[in-house]
Amino acid sequence: MISHYNLFRSVEINGNTAEGYSSGEAIQALREVAANVLPSGYGYEFSGLTREEINAGSSTIAIFGLSIIFVFLFLAALYESWTIPFSVLFAVPIGAFGAILALTFLPSLSNNVYAQIGLVALIGLAAKNAILIVEYARSRFDIGIPLVKATLQAVRLRLRPILMTSLAFIFGVSPLIFATGAGANARATIGWTVLGGMLAATMLAIFIVPVLFVTIAHFITGRESLSQLKEQAAQHE
Repeated sequence: MISHYNLFRSVEINGNTAEGYSSGEAIQALREVAANVLPSGYGYEFSGLTREEINAGSSTIAIFGLSIIFVFLFLAALYESWTIPFSVLFAVPIGAFGAILALTFLPSLSNNVYAQIGLVALIGLAAKNAILIVEYARSRFDIGIPLVKATLQAVRLRLRPILMTSLAFIFGVSPLIFATGAGANARATIGWTVLGGMLAATMLAIFIVPVLFVTIAHFITGRESLSQLKEQAAQHE
């Protein structure tokens, strides 16, 4: 029996990754070996799950980029500002940093499609905590309370809701983390990804987001004051 793939005679080779190595590292190793040992006139193609993984890897950056753009547009419509949403979106890379740390320190997990699903979910989950702070601080600042005082009030009043919702979510994903049986690795990957991201977004973002909000709001009010002074000067002239 002679097998063909894309009309060419072919030999099918199946394999699994060694313990401690990811599928991406295995794909790269196969490419290096093929480049060194295949004679002239021979080539190779990936098929099945490996082919899907390679094709999906090129679209990951586009998916994350579009997700962040949509979140930014929603926040811009909410706050009616093009700059305030940046103080919320800064919580997203913090959450992604925690997720990557969790995947790095757990050798049994890899950055596969399930981890990428968890990272996309973290975009909204990490921004949620920041929204609780920025929303209240912005409303207090709009009624005339000084910027720093309004932000401190928001941090004190929103700390308990942030901790309660974050802990509820962390305990909620614990069944995924400790899953057993068929498909346990996929569930554990999603669980540890969102767990690491939420821990980082909760412990770090509650300190960084208020500072960033004060900096951006101060910059905006300073520019508005400068533009008002220019308009007044132009009117006097």
